[in-house]
Amino acid sequence: MKLLIAEDDPDLNKILVKKLRADGFDVENCFNGEEAVDRLQFADYDIVIMDIMMPVMDGIEAVRLIRQQGISTPVIFLTAKDAVSDKVKGLNIGANDYVVKPFSFDELIARINAVTRTAGGNISDVIALDDLSIDIGSHIVKRGDDTIPLGGKEYYLLEYLLMNKNRILSREKILSHVWEYDFEGGENIVDVYVHMLRKKIDLPGMKKLIHNVRGIGYVMRTDE
Repeated sequence: MKLLIAEDDPDLNKILVKKLRADGFDVENCFNGEEAVDRLQFADYDIVIMDIMMPVMDGIEAVRLIRQQGISTPVIFLTAKDAVSDKVKGLNIGANDYVVKPFSFDELIARINAVTRTAGGNISDVIALDDLSIDIGSHIVKRGDDTIPLGGKEYYLLEYLLMNKNRILSREKILSHVWEYDFEGGENIVDVYVHMLRKKIDLPGMKKLIHNVRGIGYVMRTDE
């Protein structure tokens, strides 16, 4: 799961990145609302954790702007503004949840999982296609009864493909979601990692789940 942190306090920003990465999230960070809007226009994230009181552009204006642009990425406000009116305003302009500082990291992670489940239409932490399953909480990947060990980028690629099963994803979209915002390599890296995944997921004799769509990208589905 790919997260964007928008928090102007450098110490809290650093702690959030460290803690969330330790919990298995793929995390990028920025320090103001304007930069967050820019990231969201050019990269793909599963969720944004955003402070409200930030320089250059505050979180309220940032969320208002991305919603006006049709960007539906879920947003959780993480802020010291704890008045009911502040919460109502944040939710009404398009945020999905509102967590007040100081906060528990366990609560924040639970809120992240709840929001992403709701946004993705899932009711559990397990996503599956045929006999392939991923527990997005523990990062355990199984095909049938066999557990499949994956490297970090392999896992995030598979998770992204599986969360978008039956949907064709372009190489550009996959690259923007799975790799870093400032990654300077070419789209061929996507083909390399898909090849690596297929060697672990689509073994001989098994139903093929990862499909190439010529000239576009890839899709996970059960049919040819």
